[in-house]
Order: sequence, then C-alpha cells, then structure tokens
Amino acid sequence: MASTISADTPKGVQSNPLSEGDSNDVGETEVLSPGSQKLHRKLRGREVQLFAVGGAIGTSLFVQMGAALPKGGPAGLFIGFIAYGTIVLAVNECFAEMVCYMPIPSPFVRLAGHWVDDALSFAMGWNFFLAMALNIPYEMVAINVLLTYWTDKVPAAVVVVIVMAIYGILNVLTVRYFGIAEFYLSFFKIFLMIGLILYTFITMVGGNPHHDPIGFRYWNDPGAFVSHLVPGDTGRFLGVLSCMIQGAFTMVGPEFISMAAGEAERPRRVMRKAFASFGWRLMFFFCLGALCVGIVIPYNDPTLAAMLDGTKQGSGTGAASPYVISMNHFGIQVLPDIVNVLIMTSVLSAGNNVVFSASRTLYGMSLEKKAPKWVSKTNRAGLPYNAVAIAMAFSLLGFLQVSNSSATVLNWLVSCIAGSYLLNYFGTCITYLHFHASLRRQGISRETLPYQGRLQPYTAWYALGGTGVMVLVLGYNVFLSGGWDLKTFFLTYVMIGFYALTFVFWKIFRRTRYVGIGKADLQLRGVKREIDEYEEVEYARRRGKPVGFLDRLFE
Repeated sequence: MASTISADTPKGVQSNPLSEGDSNDVGETEVLSPGSQKLHRKLRGREVQLFAVGGAIGTSLFVQMGAALPKGGPAGLFIGFIAYGTIVLAVNECFAEMVCYMPIPSPFVRLAGHWVDDALSFAMGWNFFLAMALNIPYEMVAINVLLTYWTDKVPAAVVVVIVMAIYGILNVLTVRYFGIAEFYLSFFKIFLMIGLILYTFITMVGGNPHHDPIGFRYWNDPGAFVSHLVPGDTGRFLGVLSCMIQGAFTMVGPEFISMAAGEAERPRRVMRKAFASFGWRLMFFFCLGALCVGIVIPYNDPTLAAMLDGTKQGSGTGAASPYVISMNHFGIQVLPDIVNVLIMTSVLSAGNNVVFSASRTLYGMSLEKKAPKWVSKTNRAGLPYNAVAIAMAFSLLGFLQVSNSSATVLNWLVSCIAGSYLLNYFGTCITYLHFHASLRRQGISRETLPYQGRLQPYTAWYALGGTGVMVLVLGYNVFLSGGWDLKTFFLTYVMIGFYALTFVFWKIFRRTRYVGIGKADLQLRGVKREIDEYEEVEYARRRGKPVGFLDRLFE
C-alpha cells in the first residue's frame, strides 16, 4: 500500500509502513499523523496534563480511602500512601523516558513486544484492557451508589443506561472534543480536592460551627496507628501494609498519560510536561488527601464503622466519605450535598477516561495483530469506532447491580482491578530495563533523550521490586490463621493467573522469541525518525504564533 500524508502531516515528513496500519473502511485516502497510525494528533498539552487527573481521581480518593483508615489509623494511612507513592513515582520515571522517546498509540504495551518479548506485550495488553474495561462498570456502579445518597427510587438499570449514553456520546466525538470535555470535567475534580483540603485546614484550626480547633487530636486519641488483625508491632505493620494496598488501587496515573501519546500534538513536548508534573500531582492530591482523612475523623468513628459494615443508611454512598461524615458531625448543611455532586462528576470523568484508555489499548493490540484486524478500523475523524464499541460493551456489566447489591459488585470489581495495575507496572519496569540496556550497548547517550528518568536504572529496579512485592501481598489476609476465604483469594489473584496464562498462550501459539538484553530495535523500523521530523516541522510551524493563557500555563 502506498504511503500517504494527510493534512495533519507536515511537509517533508514521510510516513512509515509500520505507523500506517491498515486502511480505513471509508474507501478514501488514509488519514494519519506521524507515528499515530491513523489516529489524529489533536490533543493539546493542557488536555493531556489533566488526562491523568481525569483517570486517576474518582470515588476511591474521596470515599474508599476512608475504608483504609480503621485498618492503619491516620499515621498508618499517611505513611502507607507515602510509601506506595514512592513506588508510583519510580514507575512514572520508567513510563516517561520510554513514552517521550517513542510516543506511539498504546506505547507501554506495544514497546514491551518490540523490546522484550511479544508474549509480554500480549499479556500486558489484554491485562490492561480488561482492567480498563472492568473500570467502566465500576464507575457506573459508583455513580448509582452515590445517587442513593439522595434517593433509592431511581432504578439501577436506568442509571446504567443514562451513563452509557453519556460515555457513548463523549467517546464518538473527535478526539479534540473528547479532550476538551475531559479537560473541563477534570477541573471539577481539582476544585473538589482543593476545597476538601481547605475544609480540613479550616476545621482543624477552629473554623467549624463548634469553634473547636481539633488540630491533630485524633492522632493522639484514639491514636496514630491501629494494630490490624493481630496485636502489637506486627499488627501495626499490617495496618500500614493494608493502606499501601488501598494506595495501589487509588494512586494511578502514568498509564493514563501514556494512552494519549498517539493523539497528542507535539507528542514529545506534551508528554514530557505531563509526566514531569505527575510527581507533584501525586503527592498533592493523593498523599495530602490521605493526611486530611486522618485529621477530619478518628479511625474508630462509629458512623464510619457503620457505613463500612453496611449497617447504616447511606453505606457506600457519598455519605461514607470521611469528609461528609465530618460535616454531618458538625451539623453543616448543604455542603455535603455539594460534595456528593462533585464526587459524582469526578466518577463520571473517570469512567469517560477509562473508556478512552480501553479502546486505545485494544486499537494498539489490533495494530500488532494481537486482536482482530477489524478492531483497528477508523473513520475520517480518526476514531477507532470498533474498539470504542467493544469497550462500551463492558458497560453492560453494570446491570449486575440489578440482581446484586451495588456494594457487592463494587467490591468484586475493586478486587480484580488492583492487581491489574500492579502487573502492568511490573511489565513496564521490565521493558524499561531492556530499553536502558539497549541504549547503553548501542552507544546512544541518554543526554539525547526527550526525557531523562531520575536515578535510572536504579529507579526502575526499585519500582520492579516494589510492584512485584505488592502484587504478591494484595491478599495477604487470607493466608493468616483463620483468614482463608476462597472467593477473596480468587478475586484478588485471578488477574495474576490470567496474566501468566496469556503470556504462556502467546509464547506457545506464536512461538515468540525473547529479544535479548541490549538488542532492542530502538528506531522501531524508522518510526522514531518519522516522529523526530514531525516534531521539528511542528516546532517551526508554531514558532512565533500567539499562545493562549491556558496553553502557556500547561505547556
């Protein structure tokens, strides 16, 4: 098939057969941007900057974090999130260096195949797709649960249908309009989180209806740590470990940034800025959020305990949020309703984001022949509509809550998803170590890279060890005396079995070969040169043009 250049491709940039993919189904000249493989590079820096916020911040940050407080106490929760945060920061450095170097669709999934072993790419791709696809009904269930804060009269099926329609509309628009919608939806999350941090500060210094400066009172009474499951120091350690496990589900983001690589304008610049700013976003939103939760209520708060046990009305809704519980204790009116509304917009944005990530993951796998060829078909606007349709089909799992309690379905999905994140982080670290070794052995200086990860390769080794250990200890409680539960064990570790089986299946079925240390094709058959030229021409084209305030702020 002859290579063609679209209006999105600057003059002088030649397309590469690897980056073209298959022709679309409209029977017209193929539309592509360099390295994007039929997708359109329309996402601006400010949209990608908030893309990770949109995918990472949801009900887990505002509601489920409270479930970890009685296990670790305020200090245990804060330390657990800080400890796991260092692992995520290390993982981010691996993502950043590779994705900025090779910003292609589904980069971390596909690069694993080119630089390590195609079987690893197959396992990572299907693992990540299922994690994102299962997140879609998870967010739908969460919206229904939050709605019951006001009323339980709205049928769950109606909620699922309405949310499906919203996700469908937002994801069949061009990627430019998707990016704009996600940009403004993410602002609600930022506004909410900053508002809750301010609420915590004002409350602790005495600016509450009781004029009671609570400060760090709850760190002293009932205490900073909890002995979880067993007494003594071992129990306190298990409490911190439980908080780290909660962090494994709550603290995510680098993978969401990378999913925008194939559709970002000036991808290297945009990706570099997004990854570089992820660190402060991680510490500000997640770790500071963990600190706030331990300030506003004690770990033995009876209302929180009743919510977690499901014995109090509002269990699992926004009423279970530590912040809302605190507001109700102070007798504050209206504000809890506003918080619940904003939590709902956050969940809606997170669901919209994972539909995008699931569809782009499936699209990338189709390009590599790890999914059916027809999945990678796009329309004139660069929309992989078949991949979007398959991702949206997982929304139907949201109807499970019609015959089961929403909280039960939510717990099922959480148990499966947490392991998936960790497994793909583990695979990404392996890919990075091969990338780093290839740079060294092929004489390519890391000084020439668009992004240089800090303290590499030691950072990658730390991330590899951290994610590996966390995967194994996710369900540690079932191995303690008297804690065995088959369903819990299955839900916690099913994705590890799936990961291993998919790797072995592809290894045998396709007879894949291990690339070898230092032997990776770092040019990806000319794709790197194509993106290099595109970046140079785009920089020259944009130089001197006026830039809006928001673009200057985020780019």
